[in-house]
Amino acid sequence: MAAITAQDINKLRQATGAGMMDCRKALTETNGDFEAAIDWLRKQGQKVAAKRSDREAKEGVVIAKTNSDNTKGYIVNISCETDFVSKNADFVAFAESIANAAVENNVASVEALNEVTVGAAKVADLINDKLAAIGEKIGIANFEVVEAPFVASYIHGANRIGVLVGFNKDAGEAGKDVAMQIAALNPLAVDPESISKETVDRERAVIIDTMKADPKMEGKPEEMIAKIAEGKLNAFFKENTLLAQPFVKDGSKTVAAYLGNDLKVTEFKRVALG
Repeated sequence: MAAITAQDINKLRQATGAGMMDCRKALTETNGDFEAAIDWLRKQGQKVAAKRSDREAKEGVVIAKTNSDNTKGYIVNISCETDFVSKNADFVAFAESIANAAVENNVASVEALNEVTVGAAKVADLINDKLAAIGEKIGIANFEVVEAPFVASYIHGANRIGVLVGFNKDAGEAGKDVAMQIAALNPLAVDPESISKETVDRERAVIIDTMKADPKMEGKPEEMIAKIAEGKLNAFFKENTLLAQPFVKDGSKTVAAYLGNDLKVTEFKRVALG
């Protein structure tokens, strides 16, 4: 059995960010083999993640960015448990490095991103190392990609909301304006046609059932109730579809009117903490 010195423990602690007792145990379990001890801590990190699977990680960092020619955008949300960690500059930089890896390697999924190498380690291993260092459940909570002739990105509220918007052509300043609109008002879709039939049917059913439960509607013909329900459904579309919403910078016009006839939104993605 190799002798484990305080210097060995401190060296491992500096290299991994793990606690003193964890480092001592790692070196003891691996008979003083430094590299094996790092692997042992990583494995322990995976076990910790499993044990913490019932804990919510609603805090974190949301990064939204595009490639160099603005034709593809990525949102990466690295989650953690507390705002103390999410506001830490090192943790924000850690999330930025993973988002940069997504852009540089043109990844299409969380699985692919986990396999990308940053420095000398895979993203999955870096996340396990960070988990061991900070003692909180962390991971890639959300990953979104938008590809279009032009993609605008926007980050709101100290990395709490990230937005990507695809356009049919270069949107210029309008790209940021629309992204800010999406961050602020959280539409469900670009237009009514983009909302799933299931969502529309569910909303219609809720409206009709609510109306039938209203004593003022008692005895009213089904045709009348259906007509009123369609009017309420149109109000739902106005509130929840991007192009029909009042433009946040000028409430006298809709987003569609602001964009005009030539500039079109093809899709958008919005990721928010909580």
